[in-house]
Parts: sequence; structure tokens; C-alpha cells
Amino acid sequence: MFGDLLSQAKEQQKAMHEKLAAITIEAEAGDGAVKVTANAAREILNIKFDKALLDWDDQEQVEDFVTVAVNRALALAAEKEAAESQNMIQNMIPPGLEGLFK
Repeated sequence: MFGDLLSQAKEQQKAMHEKLAAITIEAEAGDGAVKVTANAAREILNIKFDKALLDWDDQEQVEDFVTVAVNRALALAAEKEAAESQNMIQNMIPPGLEGLFK
């Protein structure tokens, strides 16, 4: 019995990770100077720079924009992950017991 539950939980966890990996999020900093693409599994997929909007001689500015964009992307990813996790939990609750978990 518990083996089946554990196996089912592992399958659901794998499916959730695959679903989160397929959800992409984009965040930016410096009015688009730096754009970061991540997925809801909190993996950074890409970082793009708009050369025209960056002062490459100002290393601190570039570093700050990258840091801000990455943090924004990860925060959005965490929000998506939380929402998807909540949906998964709601789908696991047997009919009629939804009110117990609110």
C-alpha cells in the first residue's frame, strides 16, 4: 500500500518537474538592456543583452542589470511553481474534501 503511494508520488513529482520545465518566463532589467529567460523549474535558459542599451565600460551597471533580471526571472518562476503545485494538490484531493484544505 505505502509502496504504491510512494511510487505514485514519485511519478507525480517527475511529471510536475517536466511540466515546470516546459513553462518559460522572461524578465528584464535596464528597460530591456538585459533579458533573462528561465523556466518554472527555476533554471536559467538564456541571457540576452541589448548592446545599444548597455554601457559596457560600466561593469557595475552591467552586473547590476544581470543580477536584477536573474532575480526577477527566478521570482516569477517561483510564483509559477507555487501555482502549479497548488493545482496539483487540489487535483489530488478526493471529491468532497476540498474544503478541508483551504
